[in-house]
Amino acid sequence: MIVPEPALAHDRIRAARDGIDPVFLDSPQFVHDGLSERLGVPVIVKVETVNPIRSFKGRGTWVAVRALAGEGRIGPDRPIACVSAGNFGQGVAYAARTLSIPAIVFTSVHANPRKLERMRALSAEVIAVGEDFDTARAASETYAAEHPVELLVDGEDPRIAAGAGTLALEVTDAVAAGVLPAPVFASIPVGNGALINGVASWLRATLPSCRVVGVQAERAAAMALSFEAGRAIDTETADTYADGIATRVAIPRAVELMAGRVDEMRTVTESALHEAQTVLTDELGITVEGAAAATWAGLFAGPRPKGPVLIVITGSNT
Repeated sequence: MIVPEPALAHDRIRAARDGIDPVFLDSPQFVHDGLSERLGVPVIVKVETVNPIRSFKGRGTWVAVRALAGEGRIGPDRPIACVSAGNFGQGVAYAARTLSIPAIVFTSVHANPRKLERMRALSAEVIAVGEDFDTARAASETYAAEHPVELLVDGEDPRIAAGAGTLALEVTDAVAAGVLPAPVFASIPVGNGALINGVASWLRATLPSCRVVGVQAERAAAMALSFEAGRAIDTETADTYADGIATRVAIPRAVELMAGRVDEMRTVTESALHEAQTVLTDELGITVEGAAAATWAGLFAGPRPKGPVLIVITGSNT
């Protein structure tokens, strides 16, 4: 049974796309011959890296930040804060800068230095604290309780998922136009769950026969464990090189929204992620970050799809 959420309704996702900065829209999507030959079925590739922040996060953060500003919850005198491994923070910083709203991004002390540089270049204040993402998240919650800021949590605000779901909308519009085959399987990397909840919500409404499968690293499988249990389950560590999906604390709301939307969760080894990253980089000729490699690795972690599949290159911030 699908958990009701107005922000993830079919018409709301369509409306969300109408308000997103065009720089994040109409990303490349095509059937790739080489990957199709490797898998034995048509592989539809959706490339979400050709934009100012080099990841899909710009869609959902744009929707959420603009909505919070419209509600008066953030403004020039009330910053927006978040925790990020890098891509989400860039999206928040980019959207906030367009509105002249200060952004504060918490990260771990081991966060990707290039991602930190880009967040600062987007005018964000970056606070590095803690040994991992979820320790930094706890620090952001403490900070928000003590300062006049609005804390935006990836995976918790369904408007982030609605924005992410617009990438699936673009795929199904191309299917309707006869440009792409209809996917029967979608392989989606999972960190905090916003992407898969948005994509799955759209596909449930437009291609209900398409199987939506989430992929996590074996060493950071909190959301996979939570999906199987039907409740949030945290892990002690998130020891994966794929920093974009390295979370050990599950988001309860995201887990709740997965019910009835997501068909399956799979986990993959570090070696499988590295191999997938190499394959995608070689075949596509673009930079593919570790988290994005999960979309390809997941196809081989269970029964092979029998028809066209959708994979999403979620980021290129290595």
